[in-house]
This record gives sequence, C-alpha cells and structure tokens, in this order.
Amino acid sequence: MGRLLYELGRVDEKTRVANERGSSKAGKSSFSWAWELDGTIEERERGITMDIALQSLSTPQRQVTILDAPGHKDFIPNMISGAAQADCALLVVDAITGEFEAGFDRGGQTREHLLLVRSLGVSQVIVAVNKLDQVNWDPSRFEEICGLLRAFLVQSGFPSSKTSFVPVSAMLGVNLVNNADASVLSKWYKGPTLVDLLDKLEPPTREIASPLRLPISNVFKGQNSGTGVTGRICGGVVQVGERLRVLPGDESAIVRLIDVEEQSVPWAAAGTNATLYLTSIDPIHLSIGSVLCPPSDIVPLATVFTARIIVFDIQLPITTGTSIELFHHSRDVPATISKLIATLDRASGVVTKKNPRVLSRGTSAEVEISLRVGTLSGPTLSTRPIPLEPFSANKDMGRILVRRGGETISAGKPLTIGAVEVLIALPGIVLDIIS
Repeated sequence: MGRLLYELGRVDEKTRVANERGSSKAGKSSFSWAWELDGTIEERERGITMDIALQSLSTPQRQVTILDAPGHKDFIPNMISGAAQADCALLVVDAITGEFEAGFDRGGQTREHLLLVRSLGVSQVIVAVNKLDQVNWDPSRFEEICGLLRAFLVQSGFPSSKTSFVPVSAMLGVNLVNNADASVLSKWYKGPTLVDLLDKLEPPTREIASPLRLPISNVFKGQNSGTGVTGRICGGVVQVGERLRVLPGDESAIVRLIDVEEQSVPWAAAGTNATLYLTSIDPIHLSIGSVLCPPSDIVPLATVFTARIIVFDIQLPITTGTSIELFHHSRDVPATISKLIATLDRASGVVTKKNPRVLSRGTSAEVEISLRVGTLSGPTLSTRPIPLEPFSANKDMGRILVRRGGETISAGKPLTIGAVEVLIALPGIVLDIIS
C-alpha cells in the first residue's frame, strides 16, 4: 500500500527517502514501502504488520479509506477489528511459487482472511496478484492463482460479479496507477489497473436513519480536546455537542469535536470512520469494544443470546459446552456454546434436526451462546455483558465470529438477545447468514 500511496501523491518524496534510508539502516530495505503504514518500532523491527493503520486516497470517483490489517496469524484479532470496519476488501497475494500456496493451502491465512471478511459483511473484493515480476510476468501463473481463488471465493459466498483480479508489482509500481512501463505485462494483459478497480467499487447502503451506533476501535489522549476515540459509525448520525451513552456502563459523554480524514466536521454519518473527542467523562470508562449510542435509544446488553451460525472447515466438531472466543467488532470475550438448538437447511433456513449432539463442518445451525467470566479464580464475579443487537435490527452490529484454539470455527448473526441488562436512559460465509 505504501507504493500505491506514493504513486497517488499521498506520500511525499522526503518521506519516501526517509523510509528507504531507515529500512536500509535496519537491514530491511525490502520493507521500505511498508514503513509508510507500519509505523511502530516493533512492526519495523519484525517486518510485519501488527495493528490496524488508517490512511486515505482519492480516485477520480471515490474517496477511499484504507484500513491496513495484519496478515500474520498471531494478530488475527486485530485483523478482525479492521475487517469489521470495512466495506470492501483488497487481498494482496504473493505470486512467487510456494508463497501463494503456503497461504492458500488448508490452514493458510489467505483462506481464513477471506472467510473472515465475508462473514463480516464484505461482498466486494479485489485480488491483487503481486510480485509477478519475480516469476517473469508469467501469464499462466496469474491464471493459475486466479482460478484457485475464484473457486474458493464463490464457495465462500462472494458474488462473482463483485470479484476482480489484477496483476501487479508493488515494488516496481507496475499496474498500480498505470501499466505503461510494463512492456512484458502489456503483451498479455490489457485490463484495468488497481486504481481503476478501486474507482469502480460500489458504496453500500448506509443505515443513516437508524439510531447512532459507534463501536470504539481505539482510545487515546487528545491534545486539549478531551479523550479521543475512533471507530466506524454503524448506524445513524453523530453531531458536535451531542451527549452520548457509553456501553457497557452507566456513563455518558459530550462530543466536543469530530474529525474525519484529519478534517474537523460538525457531524458524521453511518459508514464513516470518525474520530470523536469526548469531554465530561473519565477516560477510565472508555475502552476498545465499548459502543457509543444515544441515551434515548441504547443498545441492549446481553450475557446470553441465540445466533444462527455457519460452521467452517473444522477438524473437531462443536458440542454443547464448547469454550470459545466471541468476537464482535473490536471486542473479544470468553464464551461458551451453551446449547445446540437445531441444525438448519442452509438454503431455506428450515429446521432439519432439533437438539443435535454435535455440529460438524459446513453445518448451518441455531445455537445459544453464553458469556463467561474470563478467570478461574473468581467464582463470585458476575459475567460482564456486551452491547449486542440482532442482525434484523442492525446488520453491522449483528455479526459475530467464533474462534477456538487460535482457529476461526464459525460466523453468524444474533437472533434474539437474552439475559438483557435493563438500563434507564439518562436525560440530556455464506450468503444464507451474511445477506
């Protein structure tokens, strides 16, 4: 992404030279372009993306916000946090023989990432087949990768009409903005560049008329402007001067400033990645995963809920009592599959079997999920609820991911919220489940 930002004028020459010198001095000269988004000391020392980096770029018809997400399996939770804020996906795969296969073979990160983004509602995907210069711009290698991915994308629920493939060399800057310098590539590829494809992405319908919902993805100390929080607005509109409820908890805050793409604005609407500077609240009450909403229309807080899930390609079946990690936007909490209610027909949703004993790979099912205390030493501690809404109320707020032992095992949508904490408002991968 660093090279693309440079080609579009979002990275100046001085910064490019500084990144080139710094990465070379650190013995990682091949990572110079990555340094534009991998800004922390640890990321640069290790040569991998570890957290979400936010940037923006403009094409002739689109203003695009980039959420650069980590690809390493150790940082899947951070990747989920980024994917939960995305409308579309740009998947960059390595064309070098053996490198693509390592990510795409069973258990590889390419497969898991595609399942994750589809499960979180993303239906448009651009696949950039990178480093083709390292395989002599071999068209058969490009077609081989496209063929394998195309079949998997369809199987995972991505509409073929919303899937695009583009050959590139990011290091050389070939076919990012134009392909005039790629004489070898131009012999067999006459299609669009990466920017051409970004320019054709379709913005999804926004839930502007819904109540405000803003899951917090980051919290930081503002400079003379209160505490800053960032996140993608999942519904409604937020305005400067508005009082908002912070859930879970009984605190509220006032919006002092709103920044969108480093510009101060009076309001922001659903679909926007925004930074809010809040006052009249102690920062200790603001945490990643909390949700901001109007005091008059709060999000239910749940410790138990039912959900319709689709089980991924797992080795060990899911049974009643299975311990899991539940992911919802930037929040992940310990939970248990407390009941297997029924298996369902994936196409119609009709119940095929009540009270099944196990759920195996590819199964669509309705289950009950119960949150649990994340410690074994506190039997008197109560389970802390999470802000959660049914998929029918808000699609962006109504998607969950389930992981076990470092593996994503299922995804789904909450149906009914049980064990809801009643609060008094203060004055002042597969299409059948991801449609």
